[in-house]
Amino acid sequence: MNRIPENQAKFLTPTLAMSILASALFFPGRSASVAISDVREIMSGVYRQDTSHDTTMRANLEVFDNQGHGKKKRFTYRRIASDGGSKTLVVFTDPQEIRGVALLSVNRQGVDDRQFLYTPATHRARSVAAQERSARFIASDFTYEDIAERVLDDFTYRLLGSDESIDGHKSYKVEATPVVPGRSQYKFIYYWVAQDVPVVLFGEMYDSNGRKVRVLHASQLKRESGIWGARHTEMSSVQDATRTVLTIDQVKFNTGLNEKLFTPEELGEIGP
Repeated sequence: MNRIPENQAKFLTPTLAMSILASALFFPGRSASVAISDVREIMSGVYRQDTSHDTTMRANLEVFDNQGHGKKKRFTYRRIASDGGSKTLVVFTDPQEIRGVALLSVNRQGVDDRQFLYTPATHRARSVAAQERSARFIASDFTYEDIAERVLDDFTYRLLGSDESIDGHKSYKVEATPVVPGRSQYKFIYYWVAQDVPVVLFGEMYDSNGRKVRVLHASQLKRESGIWGARHTEMSSVQDATRTVLTIDQVKFNTGLNEKLFTPEELGEIGP
């Protein structure tokens, strides 16, 4: 059975994520009879496959309203690994009205993410308040929390199935629940993780009332410098019937990014 319904959306690792962007060096295929104790290992493969010290991406977001009208926004994404966590930086380059807007996320296990938003009009960076983390980022379907990099041990995991296929990849269905509920806008998240590559292919996010609020679908998988990732990710908002398409145009690893760039004081000095 193919899990993907019509008009539902696409992640990363990144993550993913952006999640955004999320990815690892080698992830061997597993038997469908994977043990419950291996569920965390499945997610660990997704989170930890990227062993690079730093990453730079050029990408764009195309935001569609509920009438299907789209507007494109271009940005650079930078990530640097640090002891016990990571820092990510998104800087918009186009259109002109948001050029220079930057979001810095500092991610560490067991503590709330710290995020700082810089706007050229004010010439300053301000902290993103906890209550803003569920708000849309730059009018897209990604929230501030979605843009930040998730930490593996901030969630517990449960295997729900291993028989569904997405885009030709047999997948594991995994439920992720925040260890500390107040640190996430989501009560739980369902991930469909490919069994042959370390990538989340599909995701469903549920709010504090157990209502499905977002759907994510990652496609166009590619391996670069030994690291797997999706080049096309779509996030949709279920109630609003809007969606945002993230497309990655270029990825570079280990270019020697300076950690000084990843500080609130430097946000106004960073170019595209």
